[in-house]
Amino acid sequence: MANTFKNEVFSGANTNASTDMAVYTAPTSTTTVVIGLTLANISASQILVDIKLNAGTVVFLAKAIPIPSGGSFEYMSGNKIVMEATHSLIVKSDTANSLDTVASIMEIT
Repeated sequence: MANTFKNEVFSGANTNASTDMAVYTAPTSTTTVVIGLTLANISASQILVDIKLNAGTVVFLAKAIPIPSGGSFEYMSGNKIVMEATHSLIVKSDTANSLDTVASIMEIT
């Protein structure tokens, strides 16, 4: 098995408010470990952010996280999320054009 470290980057510069944004979907035949997840507010006002995992059923990892203008939020804080093939990591902001996201992952193939 090969381990590959990657950053998945999602620019929220051209997104609608309250729209699910799939940051990363685990490829077929791949297990992924999310080792970091940073959310940055690029707007001029506070935003509220949801983080979800679609693992056959969509569940919230965090809901309505307030991030001040120009601020960021590190979700992982030493924890890890294991994703199986086809699972997706999803973020959503209540404000259009406001949320940049970086997921640091390790793919196991």
